[in-house]
Amino acid sequence: MRNALHFPPILSRRASRVTQLQSRAPSHLISLTSRRQFTDAASHPSNKVQFYLSRTNDPYLNLSIEHHLLQKSPPDSTICFLYTNRPCIVIGRNQNPWLEVNLPLIEQLRAKSESGDADALRIELVRRRSGGGTVFHDGGNVNYSVICPPATFDRDKHAEMVVRALRHLGVSGAKVNCRHDIVVDVNGSQETPKEGCPIEQQSPSTFKVSGSAYKLTRLRSLHHGTCLLSSPNLGNISSYLRSPAEPFIKARGVESVRSKVRNVGVGNADFEQAVKEEFGKMYGKFDVDIVVGDEALEIPNVSSGLSELKTRDWAGLHLDVRQGVIQAIKIDERPTLRADVAKDHLLNTSFFELPNWNDLLAAGGLRATHVDEVASWLQGLLGDSCKQKDP
Repeated sequence: MRNALHFPPILSRRASRVTQLQSRAPSHLISLTSRRQFTDAASHPSNKVQFYLSRTNDPYLNLSIEHHLLQKSPPDSTICFLYTNRPCIVIGRNQNPWLEVNLPLIEQLRAKSESGDADALRIELVRRRSGGGTVFHDGGNVNYSVICPPATFDRDKHAEMVVRALRHLGVSGAKVNCRHDIVVDVNGSQETPKEGCPIEQQSPSTFKVSGSAYKLTRLRSLHHGTCLLSSPNLGNISSYLRSPAEPFIKARGVESVRSKVRNVGVGNADFEQAVKEEFGKMYGKFDVDIVVGDEALEIPNVSSGLSELKTRDWAGLHLDVRQGVIQAIKIDERPTLRADVAKDHLLNTSFFELPNWNDLLAAGGLRATHVDEVASWLQGLLGDSCKQKDP
């Protein structure tokens, strides 16, 4: 039997904050670890079963911790990571935010929040590295992530783990549907046929409480999902995630499948403990059991991952031009909005007869406040105008 690693409480300039966080954490959780302890624990080949609970609510940091675990953990290990983010909208890697998000509303709320309106909810827009649809996170939404070897990956296996945790907490109608989402039947039925998206998916008594996304690499697989527990913003989610531009955009990205949503009505700490117990039942004694926080930002790989999610510098534009006409466009994804609009209005355009970028984008419907920004970006890549000059 493997011996679990044990870590002493850290003594650092953050001691007061650590003490404060420890007082809020359940007693079964090990205290926040130092940078070296966290890195060594995650990457040590003998640590086959690892559990992490985050106490930061920064969505960029939590996604970067998750990515660090995906990259650095042993190929044959299995990891469970739980975290809760402050209010944010997280879009999939290949999604068009202009189609998925009510950007004008988000901007209005941000402006009100910055002007001192205490009732205005400041919502961040984040693009994750995995595929899948757009989701809303807040303090009443706990997210789970399971990293495992590709050979043991199954889209339903860890969703079923969460379902068992919910049923243990009294949510008897929880189940996994044919889209690999967790739904709750308010009538309490636990029987759902898996073949071919049954009628229950459209039933007025069935609500989605958890969606999933996936990322597969040669050595590792990642399944992460949400779980609506007690979101105070439940009634506004549909307005946040319904773009006013949707009827006018023909997207080449991945569109979200909209579903009715519902809170399951359990506490965050209860859910975290129940998922942890179910994970332990599946994989046995934990080799690593750690609470992580803002200290993780001191890890170089985590810090660089966070910077990558926020920066514009990892954008890339690839054009397939045949006989002077743009046939295909590939824009490397990143968490900004401008590339998708530029992409839509460049396709099938003659490369040698383009007007200046400002006029092209304005004619395409881009908001005036963004035209100069997008045009400047394209100018830096391709020049102010590609139009041939008359002799």
